[in-house]
Amino acid sequence: MAVFDFDFQSLFEISSLIGIVIGTLVGMLIGALPGLGATVAIVLLLPFTYSMDPLASILMLVAAYQAAEYGGSISSIILGIPGTPAAAATMLDGNTLARKSSPGKALAYSLAASTIGGLFGGVVLLFLSLPLSAVAVRMGDPEFFLIGVLGLIAVAGLSARDVTRSFISVVLGLMAGTIGIDVISSSQRFTFGQAELLDGLHLIAVLVGIFAIAEILSMISTDLYRTFVTDKRGLSTHITFREFWGTGKAISLGSMVGSIIGIIPGMGAGASAWFAYSLARNTSKDPKSFGTGNPEGIAAPESANNATVGGALLPLITLGIPGSASTAIILGAFIIHGIQPGPSIFTTNPTLVYGIFYGFLLACFAMFAVGKLLTPFFAYVLKTPNHLLVPIILILALIGVYASNRMIFDLWIALGFGVLFFLLNKLNFSAPAFILAFVLSPILEESLRRALLISDGTYVMFFTRPYSIGILLIILAIVVVSLLTHMKRTARK
Repeated sequence: MAVFDFDFQSLFEISSLIGIVIGTLVGMLIGALPGLGATVAIVLLLPFTYSMDPLASILMLVAAYQAAEYGGSISSIILGIPGTPAAAATMLDGNTLARKSSPGKALAYSLAASTIGGLFGGVVLLFLSLPLSAVAVRMGDPEFFLIGVLGLIAVAGLSARDVTRSFISVVLGLMAGTIGIDVISSSQRFTFGQAELLDGLHLIAVLVGIFAIAEILSMISTDLYRTFVTDKRGLSTHITFREFWGTGKAISLGSMVGSIIGIIPGMGAGASAWFAYSLARNTSKDPKSFGTGNPEGIAAPESANNATVGGALLPLITLGIPGSASTAIILGAFIIHGIQPGPSIFTTNPTLVYGIFYGFLLACFAMFAVGKLLTPFFAYVLKTPNHLLVPIILILALIGVYASNRMIFDLWIALGFGVLFFLLNKLNFSAPAFILAFVLSPILEESLRRALLISDGTYVMFFTRPYSIGILLIILAIVVVSLLTHMKRTARK
């Protein structure tokens, strides 16, 4: 199926449209609440995708991912508290502009930039996915194993505050992914006689535990009765075309930076937002005004973090390799419906693929419409104290875990991982690194073992095939950059 041969009737079915709207509302709301973000939004919605049409369910999660990135700017601008890590860069000029001029104007810049950035990322996803999948078809088990290794090294080495603890998190995730029946030898591994573990740890239970339960415990341990003070005055999101045009250069830079960085596993929206902010400041006619309420300082990071979403979906759909925690969860939605992303999906399920691509663009417009209409409401929700928010999130999380598999055992898994990662997060271990390793563990193991079976146990094919050599060179470059970064941090201490 070519890019423009898609039948749009399936995209405009009521189930798909409802999925986009629900995903946008939940994503924007969760993103606006400080400390939660896109990953929690997707985790809370994932269990409800079981009873939905595949296209509607994935579009709901993608819409939530997209909207949460904009939602993070709401609390960042109004309260000066980043709702998501990527919104920290937005806070520098966004909160300053909100205080000295108008919160609504700052939010308008953020919403416009987020929408343009999201559309740019969607176009990149639409037009680059088929060429990348054509390359992926020529790859075999050695390449897919090395791509998985590349993702793990990138996440552990580039995006972590503590590289050692992040690599330990990767090892723990790989170990957790081996629980269950070995698909090649059919032997049981680490099941401890529990029949519930024969199929391995349930992905939704693990995700909810790590990102929802652990966050709830963190909220309880800090300040349960904390309330953010805000009001709805001056929150009308409106700027003139001339004001919007003045940020065109920053939006263009942010969109390009975000799309490129999104494709790189492990970098994420936070890295792209800061990189775009720095680039916009260095190329601005008035760099000294950054940090004092310059609209370009809002537009650049906001367009970047939303463009990152489209970039991050590219390796997931074309290669079947998630590059971030959020896309790892979206991979779970594919698996729930018995669909394996990768190069073959373009021939086996083209309607779904292009439905996701065009639905992604539609979700950007939905985000803009919901943002224009409901930003004052989301700002008001920020006043909800933690002692009311915690039980609501906890109940939704536990209901979602049980509904996804109808097993009480999964509730204990979720609670166990929640307590474990509440402690590990305090020790600076990396939850995203663990999740990516957990999701990639079966892919890595099966690809490695099949490659060794084909080559009679020799590792020569990992170093002699053209694509393998290219991936190995990228891995080497990432390791070098990671070591240099670690040495610089050590020298500063």
